[in-house]
Formats: sequence, C-alpha cells, structure tokens
Amino acid sequence: MKPQTSSSSNGALQTKSSIRSTPPRSIRLAGGVVRFPAIMGVLNVTPDSFSDGGKYLDPGKAVAHAIEMQEAGADIIDVGGESTKPVGAVRVAPEVEIARVTPVLKRLGRELRVPFSIDTRRAAVAQIALDAGASIINDITALESDPEMAPLAARSKCAVVLMHLRGEPHNHAHFARYRDVVREVKDYLFARARSAERAGIARSRIILDPGIGFAKNARHNLALLASLPDLTALGYPIMLGASRKRFIRSIAGSVEREVMVGSAAVDALAIIGGASIVRVHDPAAALAAVRIADEVARAAAE
Repeated sequence: MKPQTSSSSNGALQTKSSIRSTPPRSIRLAGGVVRFPAIMGVLNVTPDSFSDGGKYLDPGKAVAHAIEMQEAGADIIDVGGESTKPVGAVRVAPEVEIARVTPVLKRLGRELRVPFSIDTRRAAVAQIALDAGASIINDITALESDPEMAPLAARSKCAVVLMHLRGEPHNHAHFARYRDVVREVKDYLFARARSAERAGIARSRIILDPGIGFAKNARHNLALLASLPDLTALGYPIMLGASRKRFIRSIAGSVEREVMVGSAAVDALAIIGGASIVRVHDPAAALAAVRIADEVARAAAE
C-alpha cells in the first residue's frame, strides 16, 4: 500500500507518516539531555558580528563570557567564528575561522557544564569542534554548503540545526523576496530534514531554524513568528534566533535596554508559538521570558 500523501499549497508532496504532530520535549546530546524549551547562548568569536563583534575575539574573554551565559541560564553555548550579518559580512578563509574558534572550543570542552555547538558551514571546522566535545553542528546553509558536512554529522551522531537561507552570508539581504514566506520556508526546511535523514542523520537529532533575519525583511520575520505552529507541525524541534535583530530594533527601539526587552518579548512569543529553542545574546533576560511563556503554553494545552 502506498503511503498517504498530502500536497502543500505549492504542490510539494509530503507523506503523512513522515510528519509528526508535535515536536519532542527534549534532545539527547553527547553533552547531556537538553529539555525544551531551551536557551542557546550566542558566542561570537569574530571581529565583525552585527551585535558584539570584537568583544570576545580574545579566547580568555570568550570562555569567560560562555561561563557567564551558562550561569545566567543558557542550556547550550553556540560558538561561531564567521560573521553572517546581513550587511557587510566578509567571507573568511577556513584557516582564519579555525584559528578563531579552536582555542575557545578546547577550553569549553574542559570548563563548561552545558553542551556546546559550533556555528559553521565548513566540515573541517565542525570536525575540530566535535573533537573538542561539541554536540551540535549549527549550519546556516542546512548542510548544503559543504558536501562533507552531512556525512560528518551522520558519522559523529551529533545533532544538527538546519536553517533556511537564500543567497550567501555576505549577500542574503538581496534575496528577501517571497510569494508566501511561511509556505516556502516550511517546504524548504522539510526537504532539508528529509535529505539529512537520507544521509543517515537520525530524525531525533534534527532541529529546524526558519532563519529570522536571513534573506527576510521585517514583514517576513513577523509572518514567520506568527506562523510558528505551522512549522512545529512538521514535528521537529524549532529554533528561533531573533535576538537583537534589526526588525526588533525598528519596533522596540534601538537603545540597549529596549533591544534587550524587545528580544525577550520575541523569545516569549516564540515559545508560546511552539519553538523549542531560542538563540539569544542575553540568557538572563531570555530565561525569565521563556519560563513565563512556557507556563502559558502549558496552561493553554491543558
């Protein structure tokens, strides 16, 4: 008997047996079990990231900040050595990215209590991170940039974050054009998740990210935030990374306190909408918002 299929609004076929109604409540990593909702703290080891570029380029400062975020409530620390800001990002050579992250990753493997991830699109960088103890590959190209990334993830049995992106990190702002952003992002993420599974990555280790701010304008970001239940219906954990992004500044204000409060508000809305992980720069502010939002979501489900 053929599996039943349903057709999305653009004609893409999805098997009903492959779609789970609700995401899991936790994920098992090499660094321990992470229960949802969870907070991922951003650690940019770069000179040019849009929010904190240069602040943690020194390995000692980077590790100290990671520990601070852990103590403030981060369940995962995400280390990145290449800026992907929407305007002015510069592609760095692999050896530069490796030089930035390697000393930090080695120390985090010894000093952190929580799992950590590597934010990279290069398998060579991911391998170094995994060797240091990383549990997640967070790839903004959803394993499409480097043909060695999916086999590496499958062999290592790490978790992967698959993000929606159009264009390249240095030019993605020019590709913010959609007929139906929610449908197109959902179809892409579902396709990439199925591709990851075919490559040998267990479904239980796949996390999806709609890519807020990546080839999206403010209207697109808000539409995705409002439609998170459509994405969670795929049955994979959804990660949302909206912290300090331009659309928040345009609505809440650009003063630091306004940006922090606005980011926490979006984190709360994300959890109520069904997101499993929020990726943030300010774990303490996010923690309070996530706790309240989780209680609201639980009450609504009763």
